[in-house]
Amino acid sequence: MSNLGPTELIIIAVVVLLLFGAKRLPDTARALGQSLRLFKKETSNLKEDSEAPTVVRTQAEPVAPQQVNAATPSVEERLRTLEEENRRLKATSETTVNGVPLSQTQNDQRSS
Repeated sequence: MSNLGPTELIIIAVVVLLLFGAKRLPDTARALGQSLRLFKKETSNLKEDSEAPTVVRTQAEPVAPQQVNAATPSVEERLRTLEEENRRLKATSETTVNGVPLSQTQNDQRSS
């Protein structure tokens, strides 16, 4: 490819400016820069992964069972807590008039 002179660079810049517009050009350049940085990072990670030695296990190592913390609540306790919180949230989410649920206030008005 031949060398690009100043006139060719100016023509290319004008064409790019016409294609993308003055407002979108900085955003496009920023996105292109981020893409190139990401590409460079991923290629360097691939090179590092291929150079890293691999560990081969010949025998299966025994795995210790997980220890249960005494402070950890049981499933039943957690379920009970969630049900209580759900009931509390339902009770507080009702629309009230002077502290009385709206549905009860409407029933009182109908019976009057």
